[in-house]
Amino acid sequence: MRIGKQSQPYTAIATSDAHSITVRGKDLCHDLIGKIGFTDYFWLLVIGEMPSDAQRQMLDACLVSIAEHGLVPSVQAARMTLAAGPEAWQGAMAAGLLGMGTVVAGSTESAGQFLHAVLSEAHGDDIAASAQDHLTTLKAARQKVPGLGHPQHASGDPRANRLLELSDELGISGRYVEVLRVLGETAPGIMGRPLPINVSGAIPAVILDAGWPLEALKAVPLLARAAGLSAHLYEESLRSIGFIMSNHADQAIAYDGLRSGREDPKTEDDA
Repeated sequence: MRIGKQSQPYTAIATSDAHSITVRGKDLCHDLIGKIGFTDYFWLLVIGEMPSDAQRQMLDACLVSIAEHGLVPSVQAARMTLAAGPEAWQGAMAAGLLGMGTVVAGSTESAGQFLHAVLSEAHGDDIAASAQDHLTTLKAARQKVPGLGHPQHASGDPRANRLLELSDELGISGRYVEVLRVLGETAPGIMGRPLPINVSGAIPAVILDAGWPLEALKAVPLLARAAGLSAHLYEESLRSIGFIMSNHADQAIAYDGLRSGREDPKTEDDA
């Protein structure tokens, strides 16, 4: 059964013949390999044109800022998967990337959509009023503010601060950065608690102002975390901690379900 109507069977990304490989209108071997960096190539692949120096630096900074973040759930999933199947790096990498949802790493996309909504619904240049309306709605629904707040960096996320500073230096900061800063100034008073701008808010603000498409926002943290996961998987292959983490989880979680009646009394008392 055919689902949907597909009337445009085309791609503008790449093609090849017996003599050449063309990517976004450029010869892969003569124009790209050995002549551009990977950040340039990432931008070219997604957008279809080469980035400016400022766009390259901004994308580079975003990728560097979140490539590594310690033993977060996605990293633990990847390392435990590799411990269980040492031959399957692709499965372990997939396990880590699949764990990038709206709470960890994928929050960049949520924050970007929120910034876009605030900006789109601002009447004229009145961003403050739109921001206040959205924040009030979030408070009434008891929802978090995308892109704001951090459990560890309560006084300010240093990664976010640096990205915004760099965006200003490069002349990239525009409407999205303005919206983010208005939210950062307004939210604490409305929500009743400190809510510093976090890196998940800074990345979409600066990269959208740089010209990156909203629809491709999640590609940035996905690519960045793939680099971090590669490091963890390499380390896992040399000195595994996957089963150590699994064992600690087993010890940390107590069973509170129904009893079979055949438990060892000593074990039950210990639990």
